[in-house]
Amino acid sequence: MPASLLFIHGTGVRAKGYAATLEAIKKQVAAHGLPLEVRGCFWGEAEGARLRAGGVSIPGYGESGGAAPTEADELMALWTVLYSDPWYELRLLRHRPVVEAIPFGQEPPSILLRRAVDEYVPSGELRARFADAGLEPFLDSALERLRAAPELDDAVATAPADPLEHRRAVARAIVAATLTATEDAGLPAVDGATRDNLVLGVTTELHGYGMGIGSFLLRPVKGLAQRWVTDKLTGDRGALSDGAAPTAGDILCFLAHGTGARTYVGSAIRDLGPGPTYLLAHSLGGIISADLLIRDAVPAVAGLVTVGSQTPFMYEIGAFPALSHPDPLPDHMPRWLNVYDRRDVLSYVGEGVFGNRIRDLRVDNGQPFHQSHSAYWTNAELWSAVREFVT
Repeated sequence: MPASLLFIHGTGVRAKGYAATLEAIKKQVAAHGLPLEVRGCFWGEAEGARLRAGGVSIPGYGESGGAAPTEADELMALWTVLYSDPWYELRLLRHRPVVEAIPFGQEPPSILLRRAVDEYVPSGELRARFADAGLEPFLDSALERLRAAPELDDAVATAPADPLEHRRAVARAIVAATLTATEDAGLPAVDGATRDNLVLGVTTELHGYGMGIGSFLLRPVKGLAQRWVTDKLTGDRGALSDGAAPTAGDILCFLAHGTGARTYVGSAIRDLGPGPTYLLAHSLGGIISADLLIRDAVPAVAGLVTVGSQTPFMYEIGAFPALSHPDPLPDHMPRWLNVYDRRDVLSYVGEGVFGNRIRDLRVDNGQPFHQSHSAYWTNAELWSAVREFVT
């Protein structure tokens, strides 16, 4: 089994940017022949900043706010992520609060739902639909991957007595896994109407009653969709706030309430199994990853690669949550490679503050700031260093 490379994105990143970056990293790993299975950790919508009260704190925001997203916008935004991570909704569902008591003598909903997924056999009529779309050869393997995924166990554990939201998410996961396998095989993509017809068929057979997004899952999806339909607000204050809130807000949210982001990343690491796993963490993703690894020993993590990271600077000025200067890194901290570009003013060097526990690599992305902060992924120097680091 190959080692895993888990990409942890940085501040302000949402659906489109995450999906595009993850795809670029996968292509570079393949092009450089690296023995790594690339996975992503999309924490931004679940744990990042958003205007929770609809922007009421911003003068004039209501008059200059963007259009409300439609249901179609919400589904389009959701599929942007599912094409990169078919288990995305399952990752979210494991954080759903469990508030219902189980009546004495009844089997827990989690057991019933898990059994339904394990025993699910697509009907002949539905298989014919998949066959018409050229997808049937990939359906059974998608089901096998889903049943073996630890994300499924964690998601069904939060199932209520009537788990419609869970069943719909499972149906989308099955179709998404089938579609990504088809794409990996080099076959053409199907249109959205065909995809939605297949989702409806699986959802119906799983007794999900429709293909809408449930209330718990809708919260982060609404955030995704809002950014699809709001490219620029007409009022300057609203526009500046919409642009700045995800970027600056993600950092502030992590510093104020970092437990959620750490838990999200830690769960993504556990999903990959016993290891070895290498973390490739950009910007704030590097801060979250280092914070997690300093607080707790995570044996599955064989190494951390931070790219464009502010971690050394935050540590030096006394703003790093897990470690106060000049306290040293704990003995359980894994190997650490820190990549920076002098033109990226959001990247910092670590050897001066962490000593020989970290190795710095200076690269030249050939871009001015702010482009330099996100131009690492096509830099051959980075991937040569990653090859040396993981082999």
